[in-house]
Amino acid sequence: MTATLIWILAVLVAIGLYLSWTAGRLDRLHARIDAARAALDAQLLRRASVAQELATSGVLDPAASIVLYEAAHAARQAEEEQREVAESELSQALRAVFEDPRQVEAVREAPGGEEAVRELSEAVRRVPMARRFHNDAVGAVRRLRQHRKVRWFRLAGHAPFPLAFEMDDEPPAALAERAV
Repeated sequence: MTATLIWILAVLVAIGLYLSWTAGRLDRLHARIDAARAALDAQLLRRASVAQELATSGVLDPAASIVLYEAAHAARQAEEEQREVAESELSQALRAVFEDPRQVEAVREAPGGEEAVRELSEAVRRVPMARRFHNDAVGAVRRLRQHRKVRWFRLAGHAPFPLAFEMDDEPPAALAERAV
């Protein structure tokens, strides 16, 4: 009788330790999402800032400046619900303005243009990486939260179900070639 109680207690302790470890893992994954989202927000802000700075520099033709400035401004001012759309529109504006490699060369030849092209190339290259890291973290949390043990024992607590950040982040070909 005593041995049976000891075994039952040992099994319950092992289950408790396993559930505690799973809850800790889930908490670490949620923290990873928060860090990845902060990095993504920083990269998106950097890209919009560089695009806006370039649009107001006078290096681009007036039509391209207006298109780029408005898209960058909209991306910076977008509410959370509209952020993916605004960032996608900025990507489309960047592709429209810099679809021609001659446009990139014209910017490079202007005073301070080499630095501006380098900054913009880095920014458009880093956004897809930051988005990928964020979405990978979201996928890991979603997979863990789908397990029965997490749902039955409510190991996720009151944390909201994480959502991936879906946007068009295709860089302009002329800038992508330049970044390599």
